[in-house]
Amino acid sequence: MPPENTTWPGHQAFLDKARVFDDADPLASFRERFHMPPRGEEACLYFTGNSLGLQPVGASDIIQGELEDWRKYGVEAHFEGRRPWVSYHKEATHDLAAIMGAQPREVVAMNALTVNLHLLLISFYRPEGRRTKLMIEAGAFPSDRYAALSQLRLHGLDPEENLIELAPREGEHTLRTEDITDRIAAEGDRLACVMLCGVQYYTGQWMPMAEVTAAAHAVGATCGFDLAHAAGNVPLQLHDWKVDFACWCGYKYLNGGPGCTAGAFVHERHAQKPELPRLEGWWGHAESRRFKMEPDFDLMPGAEGWQTSNAPVMNMAALLASLAEFRAAGMDRLRHKSIALTAFLEEGIMAVAQDTGDTLEILTPSDPDARGCQLSIVAHGHGKALFEHLTENGVIVDWREPAVIRMAPVPLYNSFADVARFLGILDDGLRRDT
Repeated sequence: MPPENTTWPGHQAFLDKARVFDDADPLASFRERFHMPPRGEEACLYFTGNSLGLQPVGASDIIQGELEDWRKYGVEAHFEGRRPWVSYHKEATHDLAAIMGAQPREVVAMNALTVNLHLLLISFYRPEGRRTKLMIEAGAFPSDRYAALSQLRLHGLDPEENLIELAPREGEHTLRTEDITDRIAAEGDRLACVMLCGVQYYTGQWMPMAEVTAAAHAVGATCGFDLAHAAGNVPLQLHDWKVDFACWCGYKYLNGGPGCTAGAFVHERHAQKPELPRLEGWWGHAESRRFKMEPDFDLMPGAEGWQTSNAPVMNMAALLASLAEFRAAGMDRLRHKSIALTAFLEEGIMAVAQDTGDTLEILTPSDPDARGCQLSIVAHGHGKALFEHLTENGVIVDWREPAVIRMAPVPLYNSFADVARFLGILDDGLRRDT
């Protein structure tokens, strides 16, 4: 990596501030609870927790424990293991409820993100009469759009007429709250369901979830969110906001590993609604009678009633290790550090741009209430060469076409010193590319 003292005159000041902040950080020790990938003789600068979180140090012990129970008990580990497999998904329930701002019976760890989105839309997107439209954001993560389109076709509806895609105003990158709520009000009784992201994957905007939910309910529509980039990143209050449904993956900020078990939220007011259409499976059947192999379905109350199959134990084990770290750190403290860490990054990027004379445009809102830890940056006039320079110098960030570098300083394992070191490499890359 380049030396700490780069040609940027302001770099030393940021290094000095970073040391002060890190010395005062009550969460600094959590960095040692995750494996930071090496780059040569040093650890890399890892800013892609928004794509794949780091491996918790405790993950290997939990996974090894399940392998030992499998070896020792075989099928009996469903009931005899240290964490019995028959109820394995419950090991994550209370921690997920705390992260999502939910009641325990409102959350369940199951399946994969888009599978859960489909299962929930089957229940909460119910077009009838005039009320047929489904609302998403323009530029939604492709999988969400694919799911929305297929749900419309499943009901025999023309997407051209029934899919609403909310776009920012011309010349802007993010959605204004009033534009979302005004459009919901304008659609009125033609709107069946609003399904937006919690945090937009491309821009990093944290959607005004409470306001959107209230606006949807005011016109009689249901409201749900894809929380892939929000879960473990921003403080959520799904229960209090009266969100109808939500889903998330477990491998980004939740650090559960590639392909980790995802999760779902269903508000408790829907807990006892057997009349809600759903795709049923035996793990949604009454727990006390599940192994009687009865032909008739007896719905479990709460989010567990949307389960179709038993938990993928090995795929969920690493998630439990990460959830233990969230429990120890606390979302309040993580959020406090996240706001400071991202503000430090933003300040540094603007200082580098001013010093080099480059135009570094941050697409993500500056308001902490409208973003998590991710910043999406466009380095005008530099293109992918800058991204490649960062990569060659041990910085792991994310490139998105046509010209966006996404980076997320994660409060669980990133430090202020990481950010300061990155700023020196950024400055060096801009000068070399020029």
